[in-house]
Amino acid sequence: MNNKSSSSKESLSVINMDSLNMSSTTQLTDKKSAYDDEYNPFEHRNIEHPTSDMGSLIHLLKSSLGTGVLAMPMAFKNGGFIFGSIGTVVVGIICTHCVYILVKSSQDLCRRQKVPSLGFSETAEAAFKCGPPGLQKFSTAGRKFVDGALLATYYSALCVYVVFVASSIKQVGDYYMDHTDVLDIRMYIPMLLVFLIPIGLIRNLKYLVPFSALANIFIIISFVITLYYIFKDSLDIGDLDHIAKVEQLPLFFATVIFAMEGIGVVMPLENSMKNPNHFIGKIGILNIAMFIVVLLYGVIGLFGYLKYGAIVKGSVTLNLPDSEIPAQVVKVLYAVAILFSYGLQFYIPTSIIWPSIEEKVPKGMENIAQNSFRIGTIVCTVVVAIAVPNLGPIISLVGAVCFSTLGLFCPAVIETITYWEDHLGWRFWKNVIIALFAILALVTGSYASVLEIIQEYTTTK
Repeated sequence: MNNKSSSSKESLSVINMDSLNMSSTTQLTDKKSAYDDEYNPFEHRNIEHPTSDMGSLIHLLKSSLGTGVLAMPMAFKNGGFIFGSIGTVVVGIICTHCVYILVKSSQDLCRRQKVPSLGFSETAEAAFKCGPPGLQKFSTAGRKFVDGALLATYYSALCVYVVFVASSIKQVGDYYMDHTDVLDIRMYIPMLLVFLIPIGLIRNLKYLVPFSALANIFIIISFVITLYYIFKDSLDIGDLDHIAKVEQLPLFFATVIFAMEGIGVVMPLENSMKNPNHFIGKIGILNIAMFIVVLLYGVIGLFGYLKYGAIVKGSVTLNLPDSEIPAQVVKVLYAVAILFSYGLQFYIPTSIIWPSIEEKVPKGMENIAQNSFRIGTIVCTVVVAIAVPNLGPIISLVGAVCFSTLGLFCPAVIETITYWEDHLGWRFWKNVIIALFAILALVTGSYASVLEIIQEYTTTK
């Protein structure tokens, strides 16, 4: 991407908690209005290809509607249908609030530093620079930490996307081959390069909107067909758990948090919007997107569990009959939807790495160099997927560590440091609770992932 678009880097995802910002925001009114009078970052953003409100909504929806939604019935199995329903809403509110405070802090830091926009890692750096004197020396470390976590998270996710698409296509292909002379999944994976490279060469979020829009349509169609199978027969809740055993609850939180998080795309989206002030607000892009996400996750999770109960599988599509055309359509459509999502996920790590590489590229060679870098990176994700096609458990560990840190812990810390001079009051304790919840999510998510890895490789042996 060019310099203008690449300035809208990194990011992450989450319901505007204006209702929580009552008395404390009054304390910031005078300072905030002073920043507004001195500098309005929105007026100084020179974006070559700005994204509309609808385009941003589509991207934000797609960033949170990944493969994780298919695991929601399994999450409800590990939580119970009452605890799961309440827990999904609570986690959704927390995640949304964390995105809100991240974006709000970033916008205020832009006013203070008189810069048009800041990415996720740049926001962390700016917060430390403006924070208590004892923490200012950690500004560079804060930026590098966020960048490293984003790279690990999104490159890992790209590898998982490749494996998921290939696995879904293989399932349908195996059925039509009568499960004889079937191709190994490693044969399907390199074939995807024909589609991945063109999508990965798209540099502007605006031009990725059609892919995200189609992906969302395919996902909705898949949801409708899946719900058809779920409601095809009566639901029996007699033997199902209202609240699961305590030892199962970490698995519930691990699945919901890391399935729902899409915080990496938040700052690039806000920075590339034609009207960035529409992103947060009572009826802003963020709240609308996350309301839809939480609703869909809750519906699929609850009714998927009520339908299949103890026999529900890691992906609810695996419970659908292989021999029926509608079930096959679900697998193909969802595979295509994830394939179309590759470009959006690829945008995040590329926007972090490419600017530092571009500085070393000879003048006039930038375009060739960037295309070569993008193609090489795409090929690397495919090679990793071929080498380790059962990558899921390992990647879930990376996601558990990174998403709990990026999506929950970092926004809470950034808000606390950004407004440390303004007597945070109850907001300080609110952020302490979020940080503790993030640590709990990290520990429980890592625990669940390690158990999954042990089970995977023990079974393999």
